[in-house]
Amino acid sequence: MSSTNQRYTGFKPAKMDPKYRVSIQPSWRPEAGATLFLMFSKEHDMAVVKVLSQEAYNEKVELIKSSDKTPKEKNTTLGKLAMLCREATLNDQGKLLVPKDLSEKAGIIDNSDVMLAGRGIHFEIWSKTNFDKVLEIETSQEEDDDLGIF
Repeated sequence: MSSTNQRYTGFKPAKMDPKYRVSIQPSWRPEAGATLFLMFSKEHDMAVVKVLSQEAYNEKVELIKSSDKTPKEKNTTLGKLAMLCREATLNDQGKLLVPKDLSEKAGIIDNSDVMLAGRGIHFEIWSKTNFDKVLEIETSQEEDDDLGIF
């Protein structure tokens, strides 16, 4: 699948193996050799690893560059984005290596259950525990749905 048209939807359980690799479902795999960017982030105050395609990374860069921030703020934000991302590729079996330190920072240990969650232009790797909390937050009846989508 072309990375320029890659869209990630849904969520699915997966397993982080002893070498901190997770198998990516075939429909989410980029073209062979395509670079992905692993980014430590937080959603709802919980740690997560975001997996960005080249397109998603470029969109973030363009968003920063076209913002109303001052040149200094833009450079700082671009530097932060670059610092928080690590380049990665899938192996021939469709597994993504998530470095141990990055995994553990996101609350993911080896041989653990994880969840892969599609977020449109990128997907996320969550510890099962944190994903359950996020799912509850994001599907809560208390959340505003002024667009009437959910």
